Amino acid sequence: MRVSILMGVLGNSIEDFRDFVAIVLVGPIRTGKAHLAIALRICADRKRHGVVMRRATDLVRELVEARDESTHGRLHKHYRQVPLPIIDELGLVPFGAQQGELLLNLLADRYQNAATIVTSKLDFGESTQVFGNEKLTVALPDRLTHHAHILTTRRESFRMRARLQAHKRGDAVG
Repeated sequence: MRVSILMGVLGNSIEDFRDFVAIVLVGPIRTGKAHLAIALRICADRKRHGVVMRRATDLVRELVEARDESTHGRLHKHYRQVPLPIIDELGLVPFGAQQGELLLNLLADRYQNAATIVTSKLDFGESTQVFGNEKLTVALPDRLTHHAHILTTRRESFRMRARLQAHKRGDAVG
C-alpha cells in the first residue's frame, strides 16, 4: 500500500492524531507494516506531533526495568504525554504474563484517550503463547482494536519478491 493510498484511507485523521485512538497495521512478516508506520511517523513529525517509535520487545524491557527500579509511574506518565507512540513488531517475540500485563497497563492508560500505532504479524485469536496467558490474549487485542483503524497487509514479502526478480535476471543477490 502506498503512503498516498494510506493517507486516503485515514482521511483527515492524519491531520490531527487526537481524532482517533489507534491504528493497527496487521499482516505477515515483511509486507511493509513498519514502513507504513514510519511513513505515519514522518507525517506526524511534519505536523509537529511528538512521536516515539519502539519495538514491542524494547518497550516491554523498558517497562520491566522501570518496574524493577520503582520508576514505573514516571515511565507511564511519560508515555501518557507522548502524542503518538508507535509500537512495532508486537507479537514477533513472545513475553511472559507479567511482561504482557505491563504492556496492557500502558495501553490501557492510552485507551480511548490518545492515539497509538501498533504493527503486528499476529492473528490475535492465536496469540496466547505470545501474551503469556489467555486473559491477556483477550484483553490486549480488545484494547488495541476497539475504535481503531485496522489496516491489513496481505501480499508476498517485498524482499522475497525483489530477490526472485533479481534471480530471474541473473543478478547476484547478497
